Amino acid sequence: MNSSRYDVVIAGCGPTGAMLAAELRLHDVRVLVVEKETEPVSFARIVGLHIRSIELMAMRGLLDRLLQHGRKRPAGAYFAAIDQPAPQGLDSAYAYLLGIPQPVIVRLLEEHAIALGAQVRRGRAVAGLAQDDDGVTVELAGGEQVRSRYLVGCDGGRSIVRKLLGIGFPGEASRTETLMGEMAAAAPGEEIAAKMAEVRGSRQGFWLRPVGVGLYSVVVRAAGVSDRAEPPTLDDFKQQLRAIAGTDFGVHSPRWLSRFGDATRLAERYRAGRVLLAGDAAHIHPPIGGQGLNLGVQDAVNLGWKLAAQIRGWAPDTLLDTYEAERRLVAEGVLDNTRAQMELQSTEPGPQAVRRLLIELMAFDDVNRHLVEKISAIGVRYDFGAGPDLLGRRLRDVELAQGNLYGLLHRGRGLLLDRTGRLTAGGWSDRVDHLADPTAELSVPCVLLRPDGHVAWIGDDQQDLNDHLGRWFGRPAG
Repeated sequence: MNSSRYDVVIAGCGPTGAMLAAELRLHDVRVLVVEKETEPVSFARIVGLHIRSIELMAMRGLLDRLLQHGRKRPAGAYFAAIDQPAPQGLDSAYAYLLGIPQPVIVRLLEEHAIALGAQVRRGRAVAGLAQDDDGVTVELAGGEQVRSRYLVGCDGGRSIVRKLLGIGFPGEASRTETLMGEMAAAAPGEEIAAKMAEVRGSRQGFWLRPVGVGLYSVVVRAAGVSDRAEPPTLDDFKQQLRAIAGTDFGVHSPRWLSRFGDATRLAERYRAGRVLLAGDAAHIHPPIGGQGLNLGVQDAVNLGWKLAAQIRGWAPDTLLDTYEAERRLVAEGVLDNTRAQMELQSTEPGPQAVRRLLIELMAFDDVNRHLVEKISAIGVRYDFGAGPDLLGRRLRDVELAQGNLYGLLHRGRGLLLDRTGRLTAGGWSDRVDHLADPTAELSVPCVLLRPDGHVAWIGDDQQDLNDHLGRWFGRPAG
């Protein structure tokens, strides 16, 4: 039985785990990712990257690679699949949805993490853990032990790490199930579009959306709640399509088939000593609105620099605690909005009356904008105390004299964006970059950005800035 030493072991090499590994490697943290599956998922399920996740990819220099494999779509019709156009003037340079196969996201993020120096070992399931004051001993299936300073469970909704910690996962079990898959259809596209409009008009929740020539994404209610360990069959889809739409559209040749329920659960806490949770290990919810993968990636970017700061020795005492304080509140909001969206999918008269009212309200731009910002996460504001509305929000990719803002955030460091030219990062310059640019497209004199792009301070006073540098980036060097 051998033992190896790392700074962080990450359980799970999905989008959350791979992104977290890359974020930690930006700060020279020794990372091992263990993944129970021997091979990446092969089926090409199309998922959507929302605006905030696209911004994060741009911040780390990954967006161009993702765009080569994705398809831009309008940033509308998110909430409960209500067909509304995207509001005009969304506060982002990336105001679109990026449809992309999930295996591509995982592969590109894993390659990015490995290029930065992370180690990834597949076919290695976590079987046990024990922690002490100095670190965590992680036991892998087969008896191998790995020693690290921290362990992060990014191992999905059935997280072994969460269960080993004994952290509760309260919420609601599935009441209904939905079938989802991608398959070819023999029926003409015009016939499919007409039937979908007719049936959805009668409030029977289902869709067939084209994702390629003759290929459709199909979502239809299941006949009941069943054992999710048993995958659905093509016949299950045909039966339910005929029951709801009166035809199965001649569907055939499925690329992948799955089922999901409306289970909604949130971990009681995100941290137990030196072990943390992120992504689906910390929260699960129905996929309506397409927020799950995005929420996990955003967890990773919030956690990465804070955990790295703890390991590198410069973190303020409470910095790592802000991960749970900030991200668990965001997850609560996502769980609530998916609960609401699922209710609006019901065919019962009450929910359908509310749905009709909401359709009317979404004709108002402010309402539509609010819901799009909620689903896409660009409306997130962390509580940093009293201050202007921009405080605690992410800053959009503003134009600078030397290019664009996000191009300066590839290294995952803080940034002082200074329009006055009078300020300095001083003893924090090993952690915080400084750009003096009087032409910066800002409505305030100066901002201090955290590595995740959220505004930690606004002002023009050096002493006030120093206080906030200390709050987020610890003691000055020297």
